[in-house]
Amino acid sequence: MESSFLLLLRLVLLASALTLGACTAGCPSAGLKLNFYGSSCPNAEQIVQTIIYKEVEKNPILAAKLLRMFFHDCFVRGCDASLLLNSTSESTAEKDAPPNLSLAGFEVIDVVKEALEQACPGTVSCADIVALAARDSVSFPFGKSLWDVKTGRRDGNVSLLSEALINIPRPTSNFTTLLQSFANKSLDVGDLVILSGAHTIGVGHCNLFADRLYNFTGKGDSDPSLKPAYAEFLRSKCSPTDNTTTVIMDPGSGLTFDSHYYVNLKENKGLFQSDAVLLTDGAASKVVDAMVDFGAFLAAFGKSITKMGDVGVLTGKEGEIRKHCRFVN
Repeated sequence: MESSFLLLLRLVLLASALTLGACTAGCPSAGLKLNFYGSSCPNAEQIVQTIIYKEVEKNPILAAKLLRMFFHDCFVRGCDASLLLNSTSESTAEKDAPPNLSLAGFEVIDVVKEALEQACPGTVSCADIVALAARDSVSFPFGKSLWDVKTGRRDGNVSLLSEALINIPRPTSNFTTLLQSFANKSLDVGDLVILSGAHTIGVGHCNLFADRLYNFTGKGDSDPSLKPAYAEFLRSKCSPTDNTTTVIMDPGSGLTFDSHYYVNLKENKGLFQSDAVLLTDGAASKVVDAMVDFGAFLAAFGKSITKMGDVGVLTGKEGEIRKHCRFVN
């Protein structure tokens, strides 16, 4: 049964690969491929999926957490699982940088890694686990994989708080800053808008958008780009100094991976400044309009997150395969 499933998966992924056409900018990194562990650890992807499905069934918000973990990892040193490393007495790691303090799901990655080490010691990288876990956590409600994940990443051995502060896009960023941050990773305006659609699931902390609600221009007002009724709702949830309360990022659809984020955005109900500014650029705004259609969003999201998953990867003999994701070997 299991071998038949894997065979079917290979055939589906091969058919998908044949439709990609000529490789252009943002094409997959050399060394990454579908079913990389087909010979060295044939059940690797099934093991990841089984554990992630089980965990997301118990805790649906985990999907947003694992998706965010993948983003934050890839934006610093590339998708090398440097985000998973613990700080040491000699160096403070990415994990302890302010943008990452609200991340969660590390213990789930540990469970997956332990299972893979039992099945195939020293074979499957933590970087690939993060990429697969992000896909599988979002895919669980659909009962099928929403996008293909090429594997073959290796794990980095450097993790610096300072690099996280520089590279992770901020929810308070303006459009120019966001666009440059994505361009630094070979991602374009379309990728920026499409990957922002990940905000269709999960929550945001009040302190990350409170300045949009109180004294935005120094006159005790709210951000004029925020729908007044929505601003009033948010003020009822968040005080100016609230660092602990969270609110749904996509009101009305916070646990469902869909295109409702763009519907809210067009109604001026984007939670973060980084959401609202997507409407201030002509090209970005056109992508927002197109992404309201769920089918279009799902197809585009798969392509953009695959492109992001190629950023700065280590392959071949680069890096290492960690025995435990929190520590270098």
